Amino acid sequence: MTLTELRYIVTLARKQHFGQAADQCNVSQPTLSIAVKKLEQELGVELFERSKNSVRATPIGERVVAQAQRVLEESASIYDIASQGKDQLNSPLKVGAIFSIGPYLFPHFIPELQRLAPDMPLIVEEGYTATLRHRLRNGDVDVIIVALPFTEPDVVTQPLYSEPFVLLLPETHDLSAQQIINRGDLQDENVLLLGTGHCFRDQVLESLPELNRDIAEANAGIRTHTEGSSLETLRHMVATGLGLTVLPQSAAISSDYHGLTTRPFAEPNPCRTVALAWRASFPRHKAIDTLRDAIKSNPLPVC
Repeated sequence: MTLTELRYIVTLARKQHFGQAADQCNVSQPTLSIAVKKLEQELGVELFERSKNSVRATPIGERVVAQAQRVLEESASIYDIASQGKDQLNSPLKVGAIFSIGPYLFPHFIPELQRLAPDMPLIVEEGYTATLRHRLRNGDVDVIIVALPFTEPDVVTQPLYSEPFVLLLPETHDLSAQQIINRGDLQDENVLLLGTGHCFRDQVLESLPELNRDIAEANAGIRTHTEGSSLETLRHMVATGLGLTVLPQSAAISSDYHGLTTRPFAEPNPCRTVALAWRASFPRHKAIDTLRDAIKSNPLPVC
């Protein structure tokens, strides 16, 4: 039994397809199939049910895959432990952020981080919360920037700042004459939201339950007919007159679309808390501290 074989079965259980799992592991499909079969023979059990169109872990296979995942996580920490004796600001730092944070936060803190740690290469990526969660556990990223609540076993979270939500609308819209937006003001407005899967969509619906589709339909209330794939898409849609949208303040500040304006909501302000999250076993505490200092060196939104 090898770590490579364990990585193969974990990937296969996730992808449920030999070809896709092989691509993920950067090997040929026959190589992965032979390795999985070899491990099954070694263990004396069938780990996967195979059909023409899909592959699924057997009940015992699910338990083996879960244990294999834990073994891979622990083995990844060996590299982290080995780096403890090295300069913590001399190795690459892999940072992930959710889609509604990365584009607006990265440009602000990266220059300061480069100043504070000029010898620390920085690798950044964006993704959904669920994707970043898995990549953090697997060791593919070192630290992620997400919105709370975020809980994961053996993962440390540390709040960075809280930012309010604002309404983005055309300057010519009737609501632009108001300095404060009340929730009732959105009645019968076409409020554009991100598509399903974006955590910011869930945050908006939780903070502004009036936007919930079911409630809206039941009470002939707010409409959310169009769903955007990104905040930038939503801003373009507002600019073309398709409706209004809700943005985190950091995204609204960076808006340079002519003819658009923002308005705050009445108290209590809908808002979100942005946090860092990293594996508890990650030994480069100085790198985490430097990243946090770089982020906080710039003016941050306050809710």
